[in-house]
Amino acid sequence: MSTHAKRERLILADLLESSGPEAPTLCEGWKARDLAAHVVVRERRADAAAGALIKPLAQRRDRVHGEFTAKPYEELIQLIRTGPPRSSPFALKQIDEAANTIEFYIHAEDVRRAALDWTPRELDSVFQEALWKRLEGTARIFGRKSPVGLVLRRPNGQTVVARKGTPVVTVTGEPNELVLYTSGRQRVARVETDGEKEAVARAHESQLGI
Repeated sequence: MSTHAKRERLILADLLESSGPEAPTLCEGWKARDLAAHVVVRERRADAAAGALIKPLAQRRDRVHGEFTAKPYEELIQLIRTGPPRSSPFALKQIDEAANTIEFYIHAEDVRRAALDWTPRELDSVFQEALWKRLEGTARIFGRKSPVGLVLRRPNGQTVVARKGTPVVTVTGEPNELVLYTSGRQRVARVETDGEKEAVARAHESQLGI
C-alpha cells in the first residue's frame, strides 16, 4: 500500500525534474540542484546529514553536500525516486512515514512556491489530517524559537500550542499551511494571524523550524 511519504517523494522528484537544476527554491541560497542533493545526502549519508544538528560535523556535511551537488542532476532525481538503501533507517516504512511525510511536502512547496506563477495544490482531507497529526507532535519543536507565544489553529477550531508565552499570536490556516508557517516559510504560508501588531510582525520574521 502506498504511503503519504512515498507519494510526496514522487511529487517532489517530479517537481525538481520539471523545474530544472537552476530553478529557485525557498531555501535561502539553494537552487533546485542544491535541494535535490540535500534530500539524497539526508537519506544516504547519515554521517554527513547529522551535521545539521551536530556542529562538529557541519564541515563534513557541507563537503559531502558539495560532492553530491556536483553529480549529474538526473542521477540525483533518480536517487530520490528510488529511495534510500536498505541500510538506511528511512528504508523502514514506519520511519519513512514519520520522518518524510512533512519533509517531502515542505520541500515540494519550496520548489512550487518559489516560482512566480505558482498555484495552490489541492490536498485531500486524509492528507490534511495526516499533516495535522504530525504537526500536533512536532509543533513545540518547530515553534521553540518563536519570540512570542504561538498558537496554531485550524479553521475547524482545533488548536495546538507551538510556544507558550506572551504576547500570544494565533495563526489560523489549513494544516499544510501551518506546517509551512512553522517550518520558517511564513512569507508564503496562506494563513491569518491574530494578535498585537508588533507581536505578529516578530512571529512573521522569526526563524521558526528546526
